[in-house]
Amino acid sequence: MDESQLAAPLRVTDGDAGAAGRVARLEAQIGRVVKGKPEAIRLAVVCLLARGHILIEDVPGVGKTTLAQALARSLGLEFQRIQFTSDLLPSDIIGVSVYRDEDQRFEFVQGPVFSNVVLADEINRASPKTQSALLEAMSERTVSVDRVRHILPDPFLVLATQNPLEYVGTFPLPESQLDRFMMSLRLGYPPRDEELGLLRAGGVRGLLAQIRPVLDREELLRLRQATAEIEVAEKLAEYILELTGATRNSPEILLGVSTRGAQNLYRATQAMALCEGRGFAIPDDVQRVAPSVLSHRVALKGGAGGLDAAHGAIERILKATAVPV
Repeated sequence: MDESQLAAPLRVTDGDAGAAGRVARLEAQIGRVVKGKPEAIRLAVVCLLARGHILIEDVPGVGKTTLAQALARSLGLEFQRIQFTSDLLPSDIIGVSVYRDEDQRFEFVQGPVFSNVVLADEINRASPKTQSALLEAMSERTVSVDRVRHILPDPFLVLATQNPLEYVGTFPLPESQLDRFMMSLRLGYPPRDEELGLLRAGGVRGLLAQIRPVLDREELLRLRQATAEIEVAEKLAEYILELTGATRNSPEILLGVSTRGAQNLYRATQAMALCEGRGFAIPDDVQRVAPSVLSHRVALKGGAGGLDAAHGAIERILKATAVPV
């Protein structure tokens, strides 16, 4: 596909040839492996189109790794998994400069972060120093080594996981790190009939092996371009600011949503509208993505409840905030 094709506008609705049709194909392909979780798949795709990163907080064995692998395979993207442990070093993630005696110079050897889809598995098991190695990568799509900036591949998506029930030997993510994630998700257990199907199929490994790309890199970049062009009315933008402002004034919230959070909510709203086959956003789009975009960005007073309690606080703010008409 040449540059002129890449720059050509992609219509939101035009059957399978339009943006919504492409999104539907992608979601259906991922759904072949991630069973019974259409909303989680939709939100992951929304995050991808909005150029965000995803934090999945859930118990082991419910499909977190599978979602990342299926997403990468369905797009034909390079995938790398990094197992975060207490002895993991920043250089194990971003790479290191190695001295080449034959050339008498240092050569930068790229780390696993130089991939399109990076799975940071159990991210909270690494030290804060190692966790921070991802900050520049997630914000600027670059890494700096020996005063040299290296550009990461495009597209670039970090999908991180953590177990909400294990605290021994873990380092909770600081607010600055959490704020880099566009969304926080929970997958939960699959429906009984879907779980039975997985048992009979022998697990997901064979299903993953059958996943073939349904979109290529150029089509994904065009979808991202189309997402940025989704119309958001002035009243709807004000509604987004009303919601984020309410988190800063809520009597049950100690730390409200940042400006980056408001921007993420705006972009996720655009992406949801595109996935729904519209060239414009509506309040339903905001309400559908708001809990996942905002919950991990707020800290409740008393420090109680975790992500579920924060999710409830955001839901209450949504109900209490007037919807534009």
